[in-house]
Amino acid sequence: MKKSRPILWILIIAAAASAGYYGWQKFGSPDAGKTQTAQKGPQRPPAIPVSVSPVQKVDFPVYLTGLGTVQGFNTVQVRTRVDGQIDKIAFTEGQIVKQDELLASIDPRPYQATLDQAKAKKAQDEANVANANLELQRAMKLGEFATAQRVDTQRSTVAQLNAQIAADEAAISNAQTQLDYTQIKSPITGVAGLRLVDVGNIVTASTQTGIVTISQVEPISVIFTAPEDQLPYISEGQKAGALRVIAFTTDGKKTLAEGKLAVINNQVDTSSGTIRLKAVFDNKDHALWPGQSVSTRLLVRTLKDATVIPDDAVQHSTNGLYAYTVNQDNKAEVHKIKVSYAIDGRSVVDEGLTPGQQVITGGQFKVQPGSLVSTAVASSDPTQNKVRQE
Repeated sequence: MKKSRPILWILIIAAAASAGYYGWQKFGSPDAGKTQTAQKGPQRPPAIPVSVSPVQKVDFPVYLTGLGTVQGFNTVQVRTRVDGQIDKIAFTEGQIVKQDELLASIDPRPYQATLDQAKAKKAQDEANVANANLELQRAMKLGEFATAQRVDTQRSTVAQLNAQIAADEAAISNAQTQLDYTQIKSPITGVAGLRLVDVGNIVTASTQTGIVTISQVEPISVIFTAPEDQLPYISEGQKAGALRVIAFTTDGKKTLAEGKLAVINNQVDTSSGTIRLKAVFDNKDHALWPGQSVSTRLLVRTLKDATVIPDDAVQHSTNGLYAYTVNQDNKAEVHKIKVSYAIDGRSVVDEGLTPGQQVITGGQFKVQPGSLVSTAVASSDPTQNKVRQE
């Protein structure tokens, strides 16, 4: 047993030495690192993740955006045309009233009395003219026993009384008209505003205060402006047909109504360099209301086969606009571009890109010309994910 222990220790030391030498050859030798590096080859930088979208060739609608104010197609402040006391208010504030519908009535008794007096005066004059005709007939039957002067005088009397009857008829017509004015009716179909008088108030035709204001909302109009340099395009498009106008909320997020351009004002505002325009909307759902502020879009023309890219692909620099594209080797290339229109998140490129190229729309801040990229195609469906990996 004592002789076998040295042999055991010698074997352990030999095994440890062999393991140390093998590890030094494997990991500690300078040539070993070179060998492993040579086997792996040069390391490539990681690809930069970006989002891309194709350059498209489509028809591009050109809109002029602006701010407008809604106005009633017709607005009437209803006033009384005769003096008197309000006996009845026949409408409700905010109600849609029809044309010739009763709004209010004034005490008619004084005007009814005037009408009756005019009718009585006519009856009196008719009796007088009847008597004068009888006198004329008797004078004419006397023949040579009646002087010519008497006959002519009687004829003149008859003519005067007939003229008086005509005046009486005019007086009756005027009295009837004044009596009719005691019934105040709506001149148009529209929405009644706030009541300006109450039952029992005395109103006069000379006062400026009305009974109520009525605004026609079907159809309704919007007044807005456009830059004067766009006037030739507007006039040219108007000759081909009424131009389309879309009304939005002031934040531009909700579409309110679609209508047609009706009027181009007869002069340009030299102080602002704009032209006033008027559009008409059917407004069946009453989405537009008089006095409301709206954002407008006027379709001036449509560019045929325009080169279009997303706005996110357009980059700005001191040298102008540019965009990154991805080539067949998945490397980024930079292109200087010229943009003419940018609407609804899309831009029209006049120079620098061709349809079919892939432009980078996201992740450009990490990209340099020649950078290796991994692409994800932007989805046009808002209900799905923003990008789709390729």
